Amino acid sequence: MKTGYKVYDCMTTKPISVSSAATLEECAKVMDKNHVGALVIKDNHESKGLITEQDIVRKVIANGINPQAKKVKDFMEKKLIKIKSSDDIYDALIKMRDSNIRHLPVVDNGKMVGLLTLKDILKIEPQLFELLVEKFELREETRKPINRVISNEAICQGCGAYVEDVKKVRGSLLCERCASEQG
Repeated sequence: MKTGYKVYDCMTTKPISVSSAATLEECAKVMDKNHVGALVIKDNHESKGLITEQDIVRKVIANGINPQAKKVKDFMEKKLIKIKSSDDIYDALIKMRDSNIRHLPVVDNGKMVGLLTLKDILKIEPQLFELLVEKFELREETRKPINRVISNEAICQGCGAYVEDVKKVRGSLLCERCASEQG
């Protein structure tokens, strides 16, 4: 399914970046200050990799590693999944979904020209959210509202009364009395 929107329509053209010599603590502070979840790692104006807040939490904090003492170059992702700026955002979303990533470097002619995030895509095409849902893992499913019995209560579209058991008649939600009158 093509959307007609290209990656360049919604990508960030100047993503926030830091040097590979930055500490992980510095990276976290830059992310916080700029309200971003990923940083491009650059040395001499050349992109070397990417670090995300998930990388910092899972690879560093969860393992008891001191983020003040370690450099981003030791934890950044160097083998990046990429996309071209001329690709459709649908293709980007499928690539992100299948790779379980939220940030996708945009590369043209071997050079990084931007960064595409899930939020970028969903701001332009919110209906694409459905494609992501199948990858989401629900924890404690039994207590989530999505798994509860769906109530049949509503306002009758015939008389305007609130009823606990509506019936659908010719496309309208009706109480028992109005439904019987419709025959």
